[in-house]
Amino acid sequence: MADTHSLSSSNNNHVPVLFSFSVFSRPSSVPVGSGYEVLTQKFLSIFGSQIDVHRKFMIQEFSEEWGQYVDLPKGFAVSGKCKLRLVPLQVDMPTLGNLSPATTVFFCCDMQERFRPAIKYFGDIISVGQRLLQGARILGIPVIVSEQYPKGLGSTVQEIDLSGVRMVFPKTKFSMVLPEVEATLAEIPGARRIVLFGVETHVCIQQTALDLIGRGFEVHIVADATSSRSMMDRMFALELNRLPSLWLLVLKLMNSQQKFVYHQGLWMRLARSGIIVTTSESILLQLVADKDHPKFKEIQNLIKASAPESGLLSKV
Repeated sequence: MADTHSLSSSNNNHVPVLFSFSVFSRPSSVPVGSGYEVLTQKFLSIFGSQIDVHRKFMIQEFSEEWGQYVDLPKGFAVSGKCKLRLVPLQVDMPTLGNLSPATTVFFCCDMQERFRPAIKYFGDIISVGQRLLQGARILGIPVIVSEQYPKGLGSTVQEIDLSGVRMVFPKTKFSMVLPEVEATLAEIPGARRIVLFGVETHVCIQQTALDLIGRGFEVHIVADATSSRSMMDRMFALELNRLPSLWLLVLKLMNSQQKFVYHQGLWMRLARSGIIVTTSESILLQLVADKDHPKFKEIQNLIKASAPESGLLSKV
């Protein structure tokens, strides 16, 4: 906003431009005649913390004639006030799903005392959650922890060791994606992938995952570290959030005795979301990637005993 306010009639070399990326829009200005390279740098200067530089993008301009955004023509140069947006073209497929400590943040969602008697397999979820947080401390991965209405629902359970976590914050919104969380993520260099676990799978976990995907993050939901009051809600949330390719398997497994009706809009939205459903052991081993990793032995000690199956095997 400051850039727009700084414009004046005497500054005829600059024109106002509304820059948009994902769900964000910021007014600014650029010199008359600015081309693709200058505009790209401007987008990076405004939205740098949200943009994954490993992805390919294109810039589009809003066309009053067509009432929608259109691709910039070759040799485009800004000549007057306009609206521009940055659009991701494709995901760098070799890195899709890969995790590294330098680009990963852990989100621990609402693991609170009052949920203990209500959440299915809560003891198992606590055990696996604690294992993940130990791994995060070993590998130096930032951890963000939420507590849903702690005044009424209590603090995070005592079994979960919160020492060294980056942030613990209260919330009333179901999603963890609040302005203070976005600000914290912006302060973590290279943060592009979120490992998400906690409760409830079909509410706070799912809404957090969708909000993060909408902001350009890659999301990994840890199936054995998340649960709900109802196993039906838990399992449907996990299935609905799988990668699109896994939907083929889900549909093949559904026989004529399983008369499920899906709302097509919800099905398509979640199927295209790109959320990865995985397990705690898979996460930890992806993060070290090699037995020669200097922290491999410590991670190996964490997973020597298999994680509890937390009711998942009964649904396979």
